[in-house]
Amino acid sequence: MDSAPSKKPRIGLIQYLTPHRSVPSVWWTAPSRWSITPSRFLILFCGLSLFGIGEGLLIQSQIGNSPWSVLAQGVSLHTPLSIGESTFLISSIVLLLWIPLHEKPGFGTIANIFLIAGALQLTLYLVPAIHRNLVVSIVYVLLGVGVIGIASALYITTGLGPGPRDGLMTALNKLTGIRVGRVRFGLELCALAVGYLLGGTAGIGTLIFALGIGNSVAIGFTILHRLAGTN
Repeated sequence: MDSAPSKKPRIGLIQYLTPHRSVPSVWWTAPSRWSITPSRFLILFCGLSLFGIGEGLLIQSQIGNSPWSVLAQGVSLHTPLSIGESTFLISSIVLLLWIPLHEKPGFGTIANIFLIAGALQLTLYLVPAIHRNLVVSIVYVLLGVGVIGIASALYITTGLGPGPRDGLMTALNKLTGIRVGRVRFGLELCALAVGYLLGGTAGIGTLIFALGIGNSVAIGFTILHRLAGTN
């Protein structure tokens, strides 16, 4: 008699929450940065929009933004620009820095500039800011970090090109030979320092973001890896 078909082992919650060690290749990963399909566009759109929402939650927590949002908020305090518009401006300037570094953008790179800034500003309009309620503020921060982790995993796995900051990081790594982590740390520190001097909000939320975002993105990769059914 033929043996009964074996059942697939159940995947426990712990396996979903184990950080992935690399960027997984999934069924929607593009072969090139300009290979756009409706499904990839939708996944990219969702990822970048969620990223902007997560950044907006951090800002509305009022206890500390991510480093680049500290900078965007600081710029907005000294110009007629909103935080969303400042984010768009900063991303565009960072992208221009790719030119002398010979880094090439993809469709996702351009979409990154528009969608994150737009979703961030929309979140600031729709989600109320928290004042004098530390517990709710921390919930906002934790939710924001979690959302940004999933969002990053979504748009990165499309393979349609890195965001302006990610591309600058990898280009400087190639140019200088300095480790990627150290280059990213330096860029984040510069954005945070300049933004703070301009009046941007930095605090416990910024610290939680710094400590949690790496694992949040890695867990996002694991979740997508499992849900996509890839090996």
